Amino acid sequence: MCGIVGAIADRDVVPMLIEGLKRLEYRGYDSAGIAVLNDENSRCEVRRVRRTGRVSEMEAAARSEGFHAQVGIGHTRWATHGGVTEANAHPHISHGVALVHNGIIENHEQQRDRLRALGYTFESQTDTEVIAHLIHAHLTEGADLLVAVQRAVKELHGAYALAVVSRKEPGRLIAARMGCPLLIGLGEHENFIASDVSAIIAATRRVIFLEEGDTAEVMRESVRVFGGDDAEVQRDVHVSDVSLASLELGPYRHFMQKEIHEQPRAIADTMEAVIDAGGFAPTLFGEAAEAVLRDVECVQILACGTSYYAGLTARYWIEALTGLPCAVDIASEYRYRGVVANPKQLIVTISQSGETLDTMEALKYAKSLGQDKTLSICNVPESAIPRASKLVFYTRAGAEIGVASTKAFTTQLVALFVLTGTLAKLRGRLDSTRESELLEALRHLPGSVQHALNLEPQIMVWSERFAPKQHALFLGRGVHYPIALEGALKLKEISYIHAEAYPAGELKHGPLALVDADMPVVVIAPNDSLLEKVKSNIHEVRARGGEMYVFADADSHFSESEGVHVIRTPRHVGVLSPIVHAIPVQLLAYHAALARGTDVDKPRNLAKSVTVE
Repeated sequence: MCGIVGAIADRDVVPMLIEGLKRLEYRGYDSAGIAVLNDENSRCEVRRVRRTGRVSEMEAAARSEGFHAQVGIGHTRWATHGGVTEANAHPHISHGVALVHNGIIENHEQQRDRLRALGYTFESQTDTEVIAHLIHAHLTEGADLLVAVQRAVKELHGAYALAVVSRKEPGRLIAARMGCPLLIGLGEHENFIASDVSAIIAATRRVIFLEEGDTAEVMRESVRVFGGDDAEVQRDVHVSDVSLASLELGPYRHFMQKEIHEQPRAIADTMEAVIDAGGFAPTLFGEAAEAVLRDVECVQILACGTSYYAGLTARYWIEALTGLPCAVDIASEYRYRGVVANPKQLIVTISQSGETLDTMEALKYAKSLGQDKTLSICNVPESAIPRASKLVFYTRAGAEIGVASTKAFTTQLVALFVLTGTLAKLRGRLDSTRESELLEALRHLPGSVQHALNLEPQIMVWSERFAPKQHALFLGRGVHYPIALEGALKLKEISYIHAEAYPAGELKHGPLALVDADMPVVVIAPNDSLLEKVKSNIHEVRARGGEMYVFADADSHFSESEGVHVIRTPRHVGVLSPIVHAIPVQLLAYHAALARGTDVDKPRNLAKSVTVE
């Protein structure tokens, strides 16, 4: 969600702050602002500029007001407490203390009442302004800025990532982290704070990932990190492998389009280790994987949104190939129900960012029940969820900027398939002949995905028919039902067309009442064992005047007729078919959104990395 960037240097940091915020736009936001320490007239002052809307509007205001400084912080806000107004935009200021904040403070109302009693007044509806006043209150008691922040965060309940500056201490930035990602970038005679490495990658690749409860003092020539007990600690320095090229559009109109077309390479990179290993090996998940996986009795997958649909797909694979029971839960629901714990259950968490708060909290809940067989599937090295898991499999999708996940989804499916093969092999249910067949299918997968991408011109024609519609249905059966769910999600989140997905057999149990000539029905119809059942469901829709849009395989023996439109994906690729069929529904959503003129990469009200409940 919200993005943070901060810098302290011997040069003007304002251009860097603004560029950093632009690189964080993909996370989703509705306002932006920066605050800098300006000491030109021998007296340090905090200058601030905030605007609702895009970073470019705030940038124009900063330029017109002549902003320049060597210390500053910036923020893109996704509204939680209080509406989208300039008064609610970050940074917030209290008597010369300025800060930006990601997360949610749960006890802000109690703190607000306490601070009002101390004489503080509030200009916004946000929980963040409470933190600024609380830090200032500790400064008035004689604490320096670092100690004031350390004392203040101990009085907060909830999640936060903070970057703080003060006009009385212009030589340093203070950072704090609990539940929301935050890192420090290390430069030459300059250092940085950011919620995402993409914000500072143009300045440095050397980063320190703050851990839960950390605070940090960031100066031009030094960085000190303190643990939750306020004792100084050493954190590892990492060199980020994020490339600037991955953060640029290149020849594409949108990042979503770029990332859709990057899928053959992303899939090939993700499965490279499997091919190199010559098979499904526990070591793909870590050195301790064999001991963790060998006596697994069942699997529990926890995820949100698109990652949840990846988990639903994997359930079919896991139960069919390994014989293990598999449950899939939405992470935000799992953590609030009474779970029957099994210490031999494998807990699999899936998150593109590795920072999804609901998934992280679900993992903590599972571990609190004594379930310590934990595996994370993630796209971001050194993020919070992998660090909290015993085992990890990193998808190698590269930076995903578009809010609507595409290549992260298909690479998650590859990772889950590799997990399935590994579990099946450990349980003696995968002989060498079958393993060779599955590896061969993986080798051909990038080519099959590329063939599906080649259908884009045909799908563009369909998208023109979808653009005027207000509603749509998606149908699938078996392992392709989650792909129908994913197609409906993609269409509604970027085109704003209301879409729902159902197992095709459920149509006559209620949703068929919705079908008419203005309700397009998209069907995922590969040439598998359920094809004839799907054909029967199609006839049910046509008999009610519905317009059908069928994604079939080249060998499905579908023919077009009045009201039935067919696009043929490549030949049926067997067990990996859901990955191939994810491509056309992504393209349909993208081009329908394009035809409707929506903001494809930054759909309204949504955020890329969801770090609040």
